[in-house]
Amino acid sequence: MPHPAPTPRTIHRSGPLTGRVSVPGDKSISHRALMLSALAVGTSRIEGLLEGEDVLATAAAMRQMGAEITRDEDGVWHVHGVGVGGLMQPAQALEMGNSGTSTRLLMGLIASHAITATLTGDASLSARPMARVIEPLSQMGADITASPGGRLPLMVRGMNPAVPISYTLPVASAQVKSAILLAGLNTPGITRVIEPVATRDHSERMLAGFGADLTVEQTAEGRVISLVGEAELKPQHIVVPGDPSSAAFLVVAATIVPGSDILVTNVGLNPTRAGIFTALRLMGADITEQDARTVGGEPVADLRVRHAPLHAIEVPPELAPSMIDEYPVLFVAAACATGRTVARGAHELRVKESDRIAAMVAALGAIGVATEEFDDGLAITGSGGAPLPGGGTIASLLDHRIAMSLAVAAMVCAGPVTIDDVAPVATSYPIFFATLDTLKETTELAAS
Repeated sequence: MPHPAPTPRTIHRSGPLTGRVSVPGDKSISHRALMLSALAVGTSRIEGLLEGEDVLATAAAMRQMGAEITRDEDGVWHVHGVGVGGLMQPAQALEMGNSGTSTRLLMGLIASHAITATLTGDASLSARPMARVIEPLSQMGADITASPGGRLPLMVRGMNPAVPISYTLPVASAQVKSAILLAGLNTPGITRVIEPVATRDHSERMLAGFGADLTVEQTAEGRVISLVGEAELKPQHIVVPGDPSSAAFLVVAATIVPGSDILVTNVGLNPTRAGIFTALRLMGADITEQDARTVGGEPVADLRVRHAPLHAIEVPPELAPSMIDEYPVLFVAAACATGRTVARGAHELRVKESDRIAAMVAALGAIGVATEEFDDGLAITGSGGAPLPGGGTIASLLDHRIAMSLAVAAMVCAGPVTIDDVAPVATSYPIFFATLDTLKETTELAAS
């Protein structure tokens, strides 16, 4: 899939951010809500679904495999499922765009159905390795033919009945775990995943909510998730909370831009996803939770964030699984702190939409921030709250989180910062720049 023409954007230093905003629905939960609704018998209702390109790729794929998916004018989605085992042969390749989550989870779904599907993606996704998913799914009987290096495009020939396995994750990966569990739904017997390091648990929560026979046990080996196959899923009414990964950009922006005071509403605070807020608080960020509640089985709160001076820390490596997508914007916060922040234990950043460690070294260097690169992270020497030099041009590398992170950094740069392509932001947060503009306009209105 060719990437559209680049959309460059130049960003200037910002005044205070104020006001109340919400963030789009959680991307991880949105993907899973569509997939499991498509496997339920009956019609599920989904509110708050993230309508970014990644999630829309999942919706398109599930339609190709037989699910009826519609959207009301008020933004509510309805999914009439085909039942576990009922996926149909897609008539053409499943186009995944930039979505690694769609790709890996759909590989799991297809692996235990008697269908064959080809998955393709854009240049960024086609460079990402899929071997870590291919290995366990092949053990279950799927025949997967990938491009050199275990990359897209690839073809999955599902096996039915598939073979249940007990698989210990060699690296912490919620996507690999979820792919195996989704394959296990249509596999007779008990499929087990052992994760020595706990990862985000949206799949387990949602599978249980749809009626799957699933248990989670903490053992000496780690966290053991067991799923009884040939499941019968029941349709659900799902309310998707706001995405903490999207909220993180606004939280860091308000933290580093002097005079800021914002409220970000309806933020999902699943403890397997909220590591970024823990790390920021360790650095001195002023983040207060208001109206804590549970929505759709997920903990949610409104976050009030006020500007605060930050100090350097050694980021606890055990936080990595709960904030792996948020490291780029954490690096931006560290660039504004006093002292040298060290973040290690984040090997997974090397195989995201881009090599996010190398990408952030280049991007921060272009705006005058000193870094030291490690195999598994970065050390960043902060400005002590002074404006960053800025004035550079950033390569987003087709990575939405790199583009958004540097947009936040540009807000405290003395010179304007140009990002070569912000189009990838649409994959996860289509209204990101409009939201930032709203927070700036609120301040201007208050001052007028």
